[in-house]
Amino acid sequence: MDLIDKLAFIYIIDRKILSTRSKGKDAWYIPGGKREDNESDQEALIREVKEELTVDLKPETINYLETFKAQAHGKPEGVMVQMTCYTADFTGDIEPSSEIAEIAWLTSDTDPKLLSPVDRIIFAYLKEKNLID
Repeated sequence: MDLIDKLAFIYIIDRKILSTRSKGKDAWYIPGGKREDNESDQEALIREVKEELTVDLKPETINYLETFKAQAHGKPEGVMVQMTCYTADFTGDIEPSSEIAEIAWLTSDTDPKLLSPVDRIIFAYLKEKNLID
């Protein structure tokens, strides 16, 4: 089985979750990405969030939330993505970087066609835990 190992930054305000849309993409994604070389989860998450949102995660506040697995969006059938999700505090102001077309605050009512399969599972989990609307 092909598995894409990714990390995600779960940031919720007013019962909405922060999501991003990369340039040239038509779906929303929870911020994060793949680790490089021998990065730890924490190192990769800090780097990816800085690259996408221009903020600095505070390492001491990074907390594991949950891990989710689903068919990888836009990949051949059977290619799975594993999304290890973390929450954290940060310094700076969230601004979309050059690779991000826009950011939005989404709820579980978001059209599922606009979300990757793994994000749909994460949104359902957060709704079930009464963390988002």
